[in-house]
Amino acid sequence: MLPANKTNIVNKRVKNIIDGIFPISEKSFQEIGSLLKFETFEKGETFIQRNKRNEKEYFILSGVCKSYLINPDGDEITISFFTENSILSPHQIRTPKNISNLYFKALTNLELASINAKEFENLMIENIEIRNFANTVLQNELILKVEKEIGLASLTAKKRLIEFRNRYRNLENLIPHTDIASYLGITNISLSRLRKDLMS
Repeated sequence: MLPANKTNIVNKRVKNIIDGIFPISEKSFQEIGSLLKFETFEKGETFIQRNKRNEKEYFILSGVCKSYLINPDGDEITISFFTENSILSPHQIRTPKNISNLYFKALTNLELASINAKEFENLMIENIEIRNFANTVLQNELILKVEKEIGLASLTAKKRLIEFRNRYRNLENLIPHTDIASYLGITNISLSRLRKDLMS
């Protein structure tokens, strides 16, 4: 159980995240805030396992994490990055029948606020503001997915790196470059060459 002052800080930060996506009233937020749990994970910890049950929605309070899969050679293939003051992929997308279809790993020390997905779904049914917020999150997630697929299919590796830098400012200084190369669909050697090219 968190002390009251810590709970207030967590709730305020989650409210700011929500309002940055789709503002809701304080009354509506209290319904969410009363159900939030605070979680921490250490750098390198995989906190959601593929093919395992997961029944939560997550708000990222601080730190960076990634979603990934493991290819037949045992390499981690980065799917997405999630940074401070954002929301993890919605439960509806990443967890069909409450079974995760991806791994999620902390790339730095990570602080999260979580809420039970079924309880959140009930709030969506009962509260139009919360439903509109959740639908906006879902829409944004799908837009990002399509944009990435288009980029992988139509942009040069250099252009993909530039787009990555525009979307995730300073992330190159925080996480392993192997994760970035995998996300961009290139080798680590190619990424190193591109970074040198862009510095010149």
